[in-house]
Amino acid sequence: MKRAVIICAVAILALLPIVLACGCQAPAPLTGKIAFVSNRDGNYEIYVMAADGSNQTRLTDNPAEDTMPAWSPDGSRLAFSSNRDGNYEIYVMAADGSNQTRLTDNPAEDKMPAWSPDGSRLAFNSDRDGNWEVYVMAADGSNQLNLTDNSAWDTAPAWSPDGSRLAFNSDRDGDFEIYVMAADGSNQTRLTNDLEWDTVPAWSPDGSRLAFNSDRDGDFEIYVMDTDGSNQRNLTDNSDWDTMPAWSPDSSYLAFGSDRGGDTEVYVMGADGSNQRNLTNSHGWDADPAWAP
Repeated sequence: MKRAVIICAVAILALLPIVLACGCQAPAPLTGKIAFVSNRDGNYEIYVMAADGSNQTRLTDNPAEDTMPAWSPDGSRLAFSSNRDGNYEIYVMAADGSNQTRLTDNPAEDKMPAWSPDGSRLAFNSDRDGNWEVYVMAADGSNQLNLTDNSAWDTAPAWSPDGSRLAFNSDRDGDFEIYVMAADGSNQTRLTNDLEWDTVPAWSPDGSRLAFNSDRDGDFEIYVMDTDGSNQRNLTDNSDWDTMPAWSPDSSYLAFGSDRGGDTEVYVMGADGSNQRNLTNSHGWDADPAWAP
């Protein structure tokens, strides 16, 4: 037995210079936490798990729908959407699910919160002015302002890592495309331009890329592009729906929802689309991942 172990160790050491010479590296480990939405217990609730899929724990527990979690930059809180008071509003809670507090309160629907990188503001969707627009408010719910203000649907805001810009999707030019604007709503510029839907942008933490959904190839896939709209490429490329990308803090992975296994689960892949694997397996609907910073 000892002889076999020694032979195996010598073989590994012999191969090491070859591995180093070819530049091969082990993938970065999956670290941190991922919040997600699941209906495994009968209705849509917010859950959290380790980034490798272990330790899946429910954070919200009520008869309403709790969806669209978004981590604060310091990881201490989660914003989310809930219809527990009759219509969808923006709420916030501690990372352990305690202290759930409503931030918005109007007869319209408020959804898809996104924290600014400094934690002082939240962008979100609202249809309070008759159609969906991107709004921003202070982190305590005060000073709610419409940033997009046009007759089209503008939704799914995502902050740039430096807080100077917001990406979003809009159908103002006939179908949904990815746009970007300054954080005050000025300089709204289209980044994608095709005949299908491009939606739900997600800015990489290193600031170099935007991931997004697109059905340009016949079904929804995860795409990535440079932040000026160039170099658009399909990462998932299969016959099922892959949606709602969320970056890991080091920009090396993307979590996403996929129905490729027959029901919708949370998956993860390398930022280049490699090594796609599922993290949840509840036989319910698990999606809308959000990776803790």
